[in-house]
Amino acid sequence: MKSLLYPLVLGAGLSLVACQPEAQSADPPDTDRPELIDSNRLDLGPLPAFFDCVRETGGLLIASHRAGPAPGYPENAIETMDYGTDQGLLIHEIDVVESRDGVLFLLHDRTLGRTTTGTGAVADTDWETIQTLNLKDNDGEITDFTPPKLSDVLLWAKARGVIVELDKKPTTSFRNIISHVRAAGAEDHAVLITYNDNQAVEVANLAPDLMMTASVNSREHQETLEAAGVNFDHVVAWMGISNPNPRAFAAVGRRGIEAAFGTLGRPGDRLDDQYWADGDPSEFQDLVDGGLTLLATDATYRTAEALSADDDVVANCAAG
Repeated sequence: MKSLLYPLVLGAGLSLVACQPEAQSADPPDTDRPELIDSNRLDLGPLPAFFDCVRETGGLLIASHRAGPAPGYPENAIETMDYGTDQGLLIHEIDVVESRDGVLFLLHDRTLGRTTTGTGAVADTDWETIQTLNLKDNDGEITDFTPPKLSDVLLWAKARGVIVELDKKPTTSFRNIISHVRAAGAEDHAVLITYNDNQAVEVANLAPDLMMTASVNSREHQETLEAAGVNFDHVVAWMGISNPNPRAFAAVGRRGIEAAFGTLGRPGDRLDDQYWADGDPSEFQDLVDGGLTLLATDATYRTAEALSADDDVVANCAAG
């Protein structure tokens, strides 16, 4: 199996890289957006070493899914991430799309209607229109906040000393996202999310120094990706959103790789809802005790308050 899979992954990955269009220049920051800078900014240092420290000390990073929306705070907004950071969160998962005229900004859906006051497809709408829209919170209430450019988000992450996980949506490309990370000098504040082997190889070829998440299901699978150019010093292993396997967490940890798992998903079906049904966070603690390093959750604030392993990260692995 390995001898067949390696040429497939490597060939497809290099083909994707070779066929990518030239990267677009990063959008200039929005000078009308107020600065959100914490005078007590944390220094996480180089990301690979920071993630190693979290794993080695038994800490936990809680990633706020879609930036951690809350009443009055919409998903994928700088203001929401700023609020979450004030609550002690160090990492925010966000979604990156591209407007018709090539501006990268944060939004989850292909269309504007669910989360903004606009209508129509993202890919058919110019930034001039998008920047005038207001974001809605998860209750559908209209807020004063507007969709942020990726360039502004990356500068904000640097200013606050936190990490953003960048989930590429179909309207944009890894190449364009990476160009924005480079332009902002945010290499130590960004993790790229990949969903398959070809994407992992593409990111590794485009930006071997950047961190990414990648699915890893066995040592042989890891070796196949390594042969295709993926450096596992820069990988957080994504282990899915169902059937958590502490033995797998521990196995990748013994190979010096951090394990990530998600309790997020469809309301009613997601593990977040099942774990919190009795008001007892013990299942989350079991994940930590099993060797999990990164937890992606929709129950961001409740889970962060209930666990102590995320607080240990600041004490052990971050400098003020």
